[in-house]
Amino acid sequence: MATIPLAERLRPHTLDEYIGQRHLVGEGGVFRRFLATGSVPSFILWGPPGVGKTTLAKIISSQLDRPFYTLSAVTSGVKDVREVIEKARNQHLFNARPAFLFIDEIHRFNKSQQDSLLGAVEQGVVTLIGATTENPSFEVISPLLSRCQVYVLKSLDESDLRVLLDRAVGKDEELSKRHVEIRETAALFRFSGGDARKLLNILDILAGATEGELIIDDERVTECLQQNIALYDKQGEQHYDVISAFIKSVRGSDPNAAIYYLARMLAGGEDPRFLARRLVILASEDIGLANPNALLLANACFDAVHKIGMPEARITLAEATIYLATSPKSNSAYKAINDALALVSKDTTNRPVPLHLRNAPTELMSELGYGADYKYAHDYPGHFVEQEFMPESLSGRKFYTPDPDNAQEARIDERMRKLWGEKYR
Repeated sequence: MATIPLAERLRPHTLDEYIGQRHLVGEGGVFRRFLATGSVPSFILWGPPGVGKTTLAKIISSQLDRPFYTLSAVTSGVKDVREVIEKARNQHLFNARPAFLFIDEIHRFNKSQQDSLLGAVEQGVVTLIGATTENPSFEVISPLLSRCQVYVLKSLDESDLRVLLDRAVGKDEELSKRHVEIRETAALFRFSGGDARKLLNILDILAGATEGELIIDDERVTECLQQNIALYDKQGEQHYDVISAFIKSVRGSDPNAAIYYLARMLAGGEDPRFLARRLVILASEDIGLANPNALLLANACFDAVHKIGMPEARITLAEATIYLATSPKSNSAYKAINDALALVSKDTTNRPVPLHLRNAPTELMSELGYGADYKYAHDYPGHFVEQEFMPESLSGRKFYTPDPDNAQEARIDERMRKLWGEKYR
């Protein structure tokens, strides 16, 4: 028994044992209805690692007593998909309900692999259950996505982690043989990052590092993980701690640290497409208008990584990482859109668009003054003429503030001052 990982020993077998995702498995939740009716559409579970995607799929299958086939997108090809579908087709002849086909990390399937699933899903030969840590809108082909419901799973909150910890200490056959004293949980929950598997793996590490009484406190958790960092990172799948350090190193203009964390993630099997997406986000969020070329290069990196794959993609990722880390930084665009969204989200006033900016597709609208007195900027010197673009009640409201600490935005600030004077000061 002790050779089986704690996470596997504690895997739930019913929805009542399942921890977290109350919006899906709680009273009245969609997965409760699946079990009550026996009617289950193909669906995709989207969420971070360790939140119960595989477990949820297995519970549905076992509770409904239907065949359950599983494939890993990391190791399976089109041939494997077709073989499983053929087995399910034969099984379907003797069973009124289709078998479940569970594909872990479905975002790693390429287009041809996903295409091979379409016919079986459309014909009801299998009920597809996909699990992914990536946004299925980007990674799953449209024909397949349109035939699947997408359910979003969330990281476990602190109360969920506490329930899991108490269950492990109180009900696990191995841990219950030892006296376990829980003194502090802050470090344990922090390192777990809302990931149930991480928490249980950490407990496994702690239990293996000590004999007899097991004391859980912040100091022991931190010390033990530092000694077992390779094992811990390998178990963590998406390496949330490392990706956080990578992002902050690029933002902090340290190319050496950024390359180090990039190497750690690539060596740990991180999906290079995930890293490429992070670089595109960094280019907009943290560099922005200080160096607009950063977004162009990051987007080129994103395209190249999709086209060439590993191991060559490591070079493209390294180039983009170093370029972004050494670029001047500005988050002015990030702050501008957040400030505008903050206003719009709580603004209950239906602020009318100025009449001269409105479109006038009908004669009645023209008679009502829609579009009247609009000044076409290109008809004026310097392609600019002062007029009001904001709703009247927001005239002069400022959302974008150029960052004066970098040359590019200093020039933008100078131009805006010249055009608008003191209006947006």
